[in-house]
Amino acid sequence: MKFTFLGSPWNEVVAEVEAAGHEYVPDLDHADFLIHRGEGIEELPANIKWVQYVYSGIDRILDTIQHTSQATGVRWANASGVYGAPVAEAALALTLSVMHQHKPAIAASTFQARGELDRHTQVLADDNRTVTILGAGGIGRRLIKMLQGFNVTTLAVNRSGRDVPGATEVVTFDDVESVWERSDVVINLLPLTEDTLGLINKDVFAALPDHAIVVNVGRGPVLNTDDLVYALEHGMIAGAGLDVTDPEPLPENHRLWQLHNCMITPHTATTGSTGRKFIAPYIVENARAFEAGEEMPTEIDPWRGY
Repeated sequence: MKFTFLGSPWNEVVAEVEAAGHEYVPDLDHADFLIHRGEGIEELPANIKWVQYVYSGIDRILDTIQHTSQATGVRWANASGVYGAPVAEAALALTLSVMHQHKPAIAASTFQARGELDRHTQVLADDNRTVTILGAGGIGRRLIKMLQGFNVTTLAVNRSGRDVPGATEVVTFDDVESVWERSDVVINLLPLTEDTLGLINKDVFAALPDHAIVVNVGRGPVLNTDDLVYALEHGMIAGAGLDVTDPEPLPENHRLWQLHNCMITPHTATTGSTGRKFIAPYIVENARAFEAGEEMPTEIDPWRGY
């Protein structure tokens, strides 16, 4: 098949996809599929049969996906699972940084802070802690593997209740309220949909133990920002680690930047550079499945939003 990019192509990705037998063309009107990096598009020509979006979260382009799917029947695939390793690493890094008081230690810039830091430090590999993972897809499975060395109980929350390799227990999304009081750490990997918008809110913070850590590397609006600020300021939870926020980018004067118990990275768990490194094999496999008349491994349901 012939493929193209909008904007400047990622040369290393082009080379890998061409090595699998496909042909790069610069003209959208001559391509069979498009590799899409999020540039604004309103219409697609009828010759484009499917589109590979290079990121996992599709909420920002969902209107485009739905419109083009309805208009021309084009199929879309996202990058679900592509970023399993880097995002899982980022989630674990944020968890450990919050538990080990890295932000207040850096802010203090003195060894005189040791006593105060010690009073708030937690250890993940201590007393068989429970880590709840919201969204146990490709990233969640990688994270579960990484957590195995910490002797933690892992509660994997998914929609189907299907078994998740390595998880101690699987909980369906419908029963998610049952996990809060059992959770020492909650890590959100969920996409943004009508069902997940504001899922982590004041009721969740009230149900969690006051030593709990909440980490969000999924989508910012899954977590209610105002409720999080209140929970952190009033000791409802011990801390939070955020790679995504609502709003995003987070204004420089926002209260969350100032809180000693909130660790923030500016959506760097996945970047264009990581996409260039990891996505080509997924594009090749999606192309193979499309040509074979199969559902693509990361195919999107435009009406479910993931």
